Amino acid sequence: MAIVQRQSRREERRQQKAERKLQKQAGKADKKGRKGRDGGRPGGEPGARRRGGGQQAGERREVIAPLRGWRHRGGGAAVNIPQAPEYQATTAQACGLYPFVTSSKPPSIGTPIGRDLLSGEVVCMDPMGWLRAGLVTNPGCFVLGQPGTGKSTFVKRLVTGAVAFGSQAIILGDTKPDYTELIRHLGGQVVRIGRGLDRINPLDAGPLGGVMNRLSQVERDKLRWEVRSRRISLLMALCTLIREDRISNAEEVVLGAAVDLLDERLAGSREPTVVDVLRVVEEGPDQLRSYARADARTYDQRVDNLVFTLRLLCTGSLAGVFDGATTRALDMEAPGVSVDISRVGAAGDKLLTAAMLCTWSYGFGMVDAASVLAEHGLIRRRSYIGVMDELWRALRGAPGLVDFADSLTRLNRSKGMASVMVTHSLSDLEALSTEEDRAKARGFVDRSAITVLAGLPPRELAWVNRITPLTGPEQGLVSSWSSPDSWQPGARHPGRGKYLIKTGAERLGIPVQMSLTRDETVLYDTDQAIRRD
Repeated sequence: MAIVQRQSRREERRQQKAERKLQKQAGKADKKGRKGRDGGRPGGEPGARRRGGGQQAGERREVIAPLRGWRHRGGGAAVNIPQAPEYQATTAQACGLYPFVTSSKPPSIGTPIGRDLLSGEVVCMDPMGWLRAGLVTNPGCFVLGQPGTGKSTFVKRLVTGAVAFGSQAIILGDTKPDYTELIRHLGGQVVRIGRGLDRINPLDAGPLGGVMNRLSQVERDKLRWEVRSRRISLLMALCTLIREDRISNAEEVVLGAAVDLLDERLAGSREPTVVDVLRVVEEGPDQLRSYARADARTYDQRVDNLVFTLRLLCTGSLAGVFDGATTRALDMEAPGVSVDISRVGAAGDKLLTAAMLCTWSYGFGMVDAASVLAEHGLIRRRSYIGVMDELWRALRGAPGLVDFADSLTRLNRSKGMASVMVTHSLSDLEALSTEEDRAKARGFVDRSAITVLAGLPPRELAWVNRITPLTGPEQGLVSSWSSPDSWQPGARHPGRGKYLIKTGAERLGIPVQMSLTRDETVLYDTDQAIRRD
């Protein structure tokens, strides 16, 4: 530090000496101007200007530099302004340097989000772009904020930019809907799930089943096991949701055997359905009895609870949505795909949760299918951005659903998919039934390299600080955006369009203010229904 201070003092003395030299030369030029040696123009240089055109004799005249500068060594006009050298250092190392010490520049890779509230520079963000540039370790993004602070607006800007850069946007369960109009505007596909509308078959292999015929026998067998695993996992998740408890190991074995038996019977003629699984379990063929370790007399007792659970899937509150074949397949080449489940939400939380689970499985299956085809050079490789809004509504439906969501999202990096999870509050974690589920749910935030915080109250920031450490000023800034300070009608929410982008515990967050274009103001508006006459 002593060396740095000595260098700083030497540099300061050098600058003072240069300034005295310039002042001395300027004084000489001024003296020449007063003697009239410039051809009758006082001022010391051709074209020099003076303030106060009517000075009396003997008055001191203030000389202004000529348009082309003073004529001396190092003076005059400059064609190019040299760029000053730039150094990067910590504040502890650079505190003695003078005169220009600035903060690091915000990232300029990805979609323009807004301007840095501190420096005014443009901040860009793209989870996949940041991963390719080595700025983050995974493409996971977790968006957290109070209602009305602009969480969906932030995500829509990311989606729009990702589509513009060639990625495919997949809205995995639009519950309100917030993204339908945007996806339509971008030329994407909108699928509406509900009774009397489109339908999803939970056991449909989807795009994965459609690519099998384009692969070799070895790859086909490998993919068949993947399809089987997805079918059983989703079927178990739906049974857990209906029962509000985990299914037993024996029931899981029977479900797996029933799915395998159906696969053999149908032989690719069509996709199996939940109704088919129920029919096979009720029949109780020898293969299922063997797996259940029961004879004809004890088999019915062994599968009695499982039969009632499957029957509820077909005839209970979920009837008419998941008990038939898929009506519309997802378009793998569309710029974006939105699965609108807002009509399902009106029928109850269980139906909405089931729709979200099926949509997640179907959407991630599409990404897996595209990844397999791209590895074999059958289609072009592309990246994806998947939006999982209202995350906690699905996780708290029943014990064990966190495992299903975790298995879907854990390998997104290898698939070229950025996942964006959106929720209002981390305190929803406490609504999960077991500590095991709560710990795994916290892992979603911890595993996301990027955390975006909109306006949050101090009590919520205390929860966030346990997972993503925040400095005192960062907490104060985010909490200042949490609620209006005025009761005046029409007052703008202080946190609307303001976000803190946090990447890791060591980096300081980037506070951003987003401004919308005229088209975005219409497309991103989520309050149209409130203002509607």
